[in-house]
Amino acid sequence: MADIPGDLDLAFWLTRSIGRSIGLSFSDAMEEGRLKPADYAALIAACRVCPHSAACTEWLAEAGGPSGAKRAPEFCPNGPALQALKPH
Repeated sequence: MADIPGDLDLAFWLTRSIGRSIGLSFSDAMEEGRLKPADYAALIAACRVCPHSAACTEWLAEAGGPSGAKRAPEFCPNGPALQALKPH
């Protein structure tokens, strides 16, 4: 398996935090069958290679905590997937 650049821990927490900020619980999504573990890992991998981690951190600071935003920031490559995972 090829080594993926980027900080795995940071990517995990950024992905999780963006999800929480838009009202998404990854645990609930997996329990309800809306998200498979492999797809969660793919979201983290995409975050890991994204060049916007500093902007993401700033966005999260301004988002107002869990469920403080309606959608992920425009620059987030996972934004559409995260939005689709939100409960309807």
